[in-house]
Amino acid sequence: MSEQKTSVLQYIRASIYYLGFYPLTIIHSSLSLIVSPVLNFQQRFKFITLINYFYIFWLRICCGVDVKITGREHLPKDGAYVAVANHSSEWETLFLQTFVRPQCAVLKKELLSIPFFGWALGLLKPIAIDRKQRRGALKQLLTEGKSRLEEGIPVVIFPQGTRVPVGKMGKFNKGGAMLALSAGVPVVPIIHNAGIYWPGKSFTKTPGVVQVHVGEPIPVEGRTVDEVHTDVVNWLEKHMKELDLV
Repeated sequence: MSEQKTSVLQYIRASIYYLGFYPLTIIHSSLSLIVSPVLNFQQRFKFITLINYFYIFWLRICCGVDVKITGREHLPKDGAYVAVANHSSEWETLFLQTFVRPQCAVLKKELLSIPFFGWALGLLKPIAIDRKQRRGALKQLLTEGKSRLEEGIPVVIFPQGTRVPVGKMGKFNKGGAMLALSAGVPVVPIIHNAGIYWPGKSFTKTPGVVQVHVGEPIPVEGRTVDEVHTDVVNWLEKHMKELDLV
């Protein structure tokens, strides 16, 4: 009975969260589409992602999901870099836009078709990959990613490619390491356990504190793709185990 009450309460709290999430998303996205033509990229990113702070705040108020960050000082203050993070929830896609600023995200092309949310997301210079065109995806990542990095915009990549549920490691692709080497920028690994509190595609959320760990930048100078990729994966796997994700 206690578990049933908890489940009902979580459903109610999640419902309240989305009652705030969707209407404000529509309003803010509409405003973003109107004002974006007169803003440069930096200004546009700041304006469009203002709503992400509301998402994280509203999640804490409604569902009791907070966040604690360790290693924030490892994010480079100047210059571009490639940030790689595990992918287990919708949470990180919202949070990381408040954490890595500005940024260019590597995402699946279908997201840009979502009314309002996707339309606004498309204004942030994402690298929208068509997963049906596997041969061209890597070339697109390296071409567009290097262009963004040369503009001084960090690129955020989820090397697992898709959301991986808690309990599984998934496979980490080498795209992040390849992009970093091609542009001569460091890789910054980021790990979190949001999947415990907001599992992928789950309507309800479990109260708790999402732990976010940021690693020291991994240099690429004079190294091979395999060497950099190995360092990135070793760091991610180590911290996934520490957070009981696998």
